Amino acid sequence: MILALALACAPADLPADAEPGPAVGGWQDGADLPFPRQEHGVVTADAEVVIIAGVDEGPLTGNWVQSYQPFDDTWRDLPSLPVQVHHPNVVALDDGSILLLGALDAAFDQQPHYYVLPHEGSQWQALPAPPDDRVVGAAGVALLDGRVHLVGGLRNRSSVALHSVFDPTDGSWEALPDAPSARDHLALGAIGDRLVAAAGRDGGLASFVDATEVWTEANGWGTGTAIPTPRAGVAAAVLDGRLHVFGGEGASTGSGVFAEHEAYDPDTNRWESFDDMPEPRHGMGAAVVDDVIWIPGGAPVDNFGAEAVIQGFSL
Repeated sequence: MILALALACAPADLPADAEPGPAVGGWQDGADLPFPRQEHGVVTADAEVVIIAGVDEGPLTGNWVQSYQPFDDTWRDLPSLPVQVHHPNVVALDDGSILLLGALDAAFDQQPHYYVLPHEGSQWQALPAPPDDRVVGAAGVALLDGRVHLVGGLRNRSSVALHSVFDPTDGSWEALPDAPSARDHLALGAIGDRLVAAAGRDGGLASFVDATEVWTEANGWGTGTAIPTPRAGVAAAVLDGRLHVFGGEGASTGSGVFAEHEAYDPDTNRWESFDDMPEPRHGMGAAVVDDVIWIPGGAPVDNFGAEAVIQGFSL
């Protein structure tokens, strides 16, 4: 099923600021997606790259779920979601289960859709929702010590700084103190015992948040070195102890999208510059399989438009 899209789209001690390092790394192409897609969720489950819901080139909002197998460069269908959404908050657990923890609908309103697709399950099952005032879409999502952290996102079409935690073992929700910055379309990753939040926006396409913020259970939120290229609508993944941030929208020139690839190391509080994306995009996610960061879909221009490309980056 599909719907027409209605609207466009306690401080820690850290080292001193540092300049970005040299470019390294390489890119490869995979088999195209079954159809163009943007503003979907992306997770790694069972050594596969799973893409969830999103918007096609219509633009239409859907409930599609598909999986890419890098080992044989093929795609397959997985059970569809019970709802049609975009900007879903998704994460995969260590057992291969996939969670949807809120999303946006075709009108860009937050929706209390909470589901789990169990490992090798045939259908999505309902999960407990948080209090209504903590329902968001377009949030940063990361799994840390078995619990799922949601940071920021869109609520009532405005950026928020909410920090919520879902425990999949008992279905409980915990409200933590807000992050320092309100932002949506951000990058969030778990590195060791830390969460790292970077990029995103608070307002229009180019109302970027450049702050890098680091959270630990012991110290709460602290501030790190700002991202060298502020942007939003990025893809992000953790590889080799760094949060890699790709692409984004709101660029002041050309098609309005970014090609930049930068990575943050919380141990050194440094950002490094890596090889740019071969095809600049926004509105996509990233997943790591066998030390390759795969980035499926996205849009080559601001707002609408979608591509079927998938590209992988390795060190």
